[in-house]
Amino acid sequence: MFAASFLFFVGSLLAVQAAANVQLSRAVGSPFGASTLQLGIGAVLLLALTAMAGALGAFGSLDDAAPWHLVGGVGSAVYITAGILLFPRLGAIVAVGLFVAGQMLASLLLDSFGWLGVQREPLDAAAAAGTGAVVVGVLLVVRAQAGGDALESAVRDRAGWIALALVGGAALPLQGAVNAQLRADLDAPIAAGAFSFLVATVAMALLLTVSLGFAATARPRLRQLDRVPWWGWLGGLCGAVYVTSVFLLIPEIGAAPTIALTVAGQQVASVFVDRFGLLALPRRPISRARLTGVALLLTGVGLVQLA
Repeated sequence: MFAASFLFFVGSLLAVQAAANVQLSRAVGSPFGASTLQLGIGAVLLLALTAMAGALGAFGSLDDAAPWHLVGGVGSAVYITAGILLFPRLGAIVAVGLFVAGQMLASLLLDSFGWLGVQREPLDAAAAAGTGAVVVGVLLVVRAQAGGDALESAVRDRAGWIALALVGGAALPLQGAVNAQLRADLDAPIAAGAFSFLVATVAMALLLTVSLGFAATARPRLRQLDRVPWWGWLGGLCGAVYVTSVFLLIPEIGAAPTIALTVAGQQVASVFVDRFGLLALPRRPISRARLTGVALLLTGVGLVQLA
């Protein structure tokens, strides 16, 4: 019960992370630059915690880890880059809905086939129904917020971008499964999280360098960082908590329940953020269709938990 409540809370932090990234991106003038900065903050925080826990020596075990255990952090860079590319093209609501669908489908495959070291959990009726309810609930939320015509137009005209959104969403549970293997290699959870964030920061910095080389994005500016509200710096902390929690709990309760609970927390938090205009984001009306979608999503989470 504690794990479920904690993951629900961790999912709600993703709404805070998104709003914080918006604030930092506006100040820096470059979404790639802001993302690199937030990931760097998360890496520094986790490295500091690793040092406080006396676990820096765990990094000496990296040489013994399988190469694929070291690349989990790339998932964060893939997810963030997909968001940067897709939000202007599909809209935030549609993009996030597709991310969630990708997360749920990937986590179900991880559990069903035991990929990437995840303990195999044969698919049963409750898990299938729950996952289906979560995906349908998210699509209802997307349709209610973006409008049916906008959603159908996105699906019809932007198939390639939609595929990228599904891959971007799938990167998160895949990252969690890979990081769980790294945790076992190092026998130090915080050190594993710190290394994952270091990899993510380096990957994002490389993408920033490439984008500047092709003039695909504005050059970051640092003069306006003093205008960022205090909570605008919490994106790295929220991301660190999310990543560390996911790879710790996937081996304990499975990929699908872990991702379903974080998705539920994210969606419920987003309802309050939109309804009251929290975190300097615009207020949006909460329609009956959206509430129905969230209720269906929560029902699906319950079914996945019971499976």
